[in-house]
Amino acid sequence: MKQANEYEDDDGRVICEMDLVGKPGRLSKAQQRATLPPIQPQGVIMTRAETWRYAWYSVLAGLLIVAVFAATWILFTLFCTLVWFR
Repeated sequence: MKQANEYEDDDGRVICEMDLVGKPGRLSKAQQRATLPPIQPQGVIMTRAETWRYAWYSVLAGLLIVAVFAATWILFTLFCTLVWFR
């Protein structure tokens, strides 16, 4: 049974074949999965304390950025109200 076309002007013909069938070294998805070894974790696995330390330092870095932007905004507002608009 033929599947209904998604578009009314689609007659099912292929205008340009975009598959790389003739390319040397090309494997199908199933062959790729069969030939690749299972993914093993790379690098050093951190302990729980190291993970918390990295998370804490990330939060501190974010807070530092927020503090710099807030201080800049406050100083700009003070400059505008006390010096520029006087």
